[in-house]
Amino acid sequence: MTEAHVPSPGPGGHHERGEDLVAITRALELARSVRTRTSPNPWVGCVIAAASSGTGSAPLRFEGATEAPGGRHAEVVALEAAGEAARGATLYTTLEPCAHHGRTPPCATAVVQAGVSRVVLSVRDPDPQVAGTGVATLRQAGVEVTEGVGRAEATELLAPYLKHRRTGRPWVVLKLAVTLDGRIAAPDGSSKWLTGPEARADAQRLRAESDAVLVGAGTVRADDPALTVRTDPSPAHQPLRVVLGRAPDAARVAPALEAEGDPGHVLEQLGDKGVLQVLVEGGANVAHQFHAAGLVDRYVLYVAPALFGGDDARPLFAGPGARTMAELWRGRLVSVERLGGDLRVELAAEAERELRP
Repeated sequence: MTEAHVPSPGPGGHHERGEDLVAITRALELARSVRTRTSPNPWVGCVIAAASSGTGSAPLRFEGATEAPGGRHAEVVALEAAGEAARGATLYTTLEPCAHHGRTPPCATAVVQAGVSRVVLSVRDPDPQVAGTGVATLRQAGVEVTEGVGRAEATELLAPYLKHRRTGRPWVVLKLAVTLDGRIAAPDGSSKWLTGPEARADAQRLRAESDAVLVGAGTVRADDPALTVRTDPSPAHQPLRVVLGRAPDAARVAPALEAEGDPGHVLEQLGDKGVLQVLVEGGANVAHQFHAAGLVDRYVLYVAPALFGGDDARPLFAGPGARTMAELWRGRLVSVERLGGDLRVELAAEAERELRP
């Protein structure tokens, strides 16, 4: 992709942890830049730091990010940009290089053949076809491997991919727009618009990052949503639209996958289709089903500075909740961000910690 100069290494040479963090941070930025284009492949960034041919010059840096399915992986993009400069260089990648033939040849083999002397990676790939074989291939060829640099950031960024490869199910994000008194719609069912344009634009970004968008048939009948991504530029592909139940024949959501039964079974079906992240957009009955079953990994609430001021407006969840304080659901606050006049509140389920390395 690009070639650039990075600061000269300190007394400890390229093994200095500070330099490793700088390079991995850049690799993470590259991975984020292709977040919406690589699924069902992981979004990975790679940086190669190669010694300059000029005496006393700063090392050269070559960069790569995963291309669309069927295209090159991040490591190969960076290696091809580096050419002969990769020999003896350090390669930084956010995910363990693959060691199997898929749509493309194995990256670990390409790294070895390029003559890279050291690889720094953030997390191992739990895919059964990789799962340590990439690291083993590198070490058997005499390549020094350092693991865990930027692990927390890479695990957060790759959470949907990592969960899918470990469990077969997609990462579940529940998104709801809500008033300060916890209501999502007026008693007559109207809800347009609770939040402002900035919050709605962020919700579009969430859709663009998701492989599927899921709503209940009641929401389709009430609101007739298209569930498409409307961003500029337009996304390379639209998410799969999923309706729990039967959608009316003339609904704008068509064509859609109509699913029946237990939400857990629905997630297994979506996982089998290669869906890494599903965005659950409601309504209150569907939100309750996924929440009550403990299937939500992240809750994203767009909170409007508004109050319905009564108990007759529609709540976040339609169904029985915690009966005692001992049963109260508690999560982890990930972030609170102001978007225009609204707040974006992101919560993590405690169960997600079990998926972390």
